[in-house]
Order: sequence, then C-alpha cells, then structure tokens
Amino acid sequence: MSVDPMAYEAQFFGFTPQTCMLRIYIAFQDYLFEVMQAVEQVILKKLDGTPDCAISAVQIRKCTEEFLCFLKGRFDNLFGKMEQLFLQLILRIPPNVLLPEDKSQETHSYSEEEFHLLQKEIEQLQEKYKTELCTKQALLAELEEQKIVQAKLKQTLSLFDELENVGRDHGASDFREGLVFLIQNSRKLQSIRENVEKEGKRLKIS
Repeated sequence: MSVDPMAYEAQFFGFTPQTCMLRIYIAFQDYLFEVMQAVEQVILKKLDGTPDCAISAVQIRKCTEEFLCFLKGRFDNLFGKMEQLFLQLILRIPPNVLLPEDKSQETHSYSEEEFHLLQKEIEQLQEKYKTELCTKQALLAELEEQKIVQAKLKQTLSLFDELENVGRDHGASDFREGLVFLIQNSRKLQSIRENVEKEGKRLKIS
C-alpha cells in the first residue's frame, strides 16, 4: 500500500484512496477463497462417486491450499500494479486542479514567507486579545468595587441626612449645629450614665 496520505484526494472523495484499494483487495481475496472452497466441494463430490479412488480428502485439501497460495501470489503481484495505476491515474487529483472550496486560492495565493507573516500576525492578535480580556476582567472587578463603595457612600449620606433632620427637629439651623447638638447630648448622656453607675455602686456598698 502507498504511504502517501493523499489528503487532498480524501478531502474530495470523503475517504482515502488507500482505503478504497484496501477494500477492493479484501473483496478480491474473499471472492478467491469462496471460489476455491466451491471448487474443492465439487472435486470431493466427484471423488465420492468414483469407486476405488486412491485420492483422499486430505490430499484434496492440501492441493487446494497449494493452488490457493499460487493464485494469491499471482493476485498480489497483479494487484500491486493495479494499485499503482489507480493511485497515480484514477484516484489522484492533478496538482493544477483546485477543489471548488479552494478556488479562492487562485486569487488569494500566498508565498511561504507571507504565510509565516500571517501566522505571526495571528499570534500577535491572539496575545492582544488575551491582554484585552485580562484588562476587561480587571475593569469589571474595579467596577464591582466602585459599586460597593458607592453603596457605602449612599448609606453614609443617608445617615447624615437623618442626623440633619434630627438636628432640625431640635432647633439646629444646619448640619454643623445639629452635629454640635448631638455631641453635647452625647456627652450629657455619658455623664448621666457615669452618675448612675456611681450611684449604683454606692447603693450596693451601703
């Protein structure tokens, strides 16, 4: 069998020419074996009808096998020549012929140097894409962080609004006055707490 992969022919036929020839070879061999078995059976029947025949069935089988080996050798020799003709003249696409799906190569042909340049450009684009993808992921992570910070800032502003409203309820005109008011009240509450704790300790002692 030929060692040439014949990939372009396989693209056209849907199978490799070598596979086609192998199937033909196997089919011929199977047919040859079947014919020899049929011939052997006919000879054995003829011998059964011949009285006092000195030829045994074992001898018939041995002669059949020898004749089969002879035919197989001749067949292999002829098939080798037939295979060469098929692979060279029948199942081979001429080098100047393009398949319909490859017609674009006639107008967009590239030299080997141009092909390597295209490959290099593709690799550069792939690297650029990977970099862009990493940058996008980093930006998305930063965006999520900004959303978290924005939520916290909104919460803080809402707290300030509540403090300002509390200050207005107690007569403060702006946020600064309201904050001073809250600090003063906080200190008063702390002082009251300390006095209550001292009084509680005194009562326990007494």
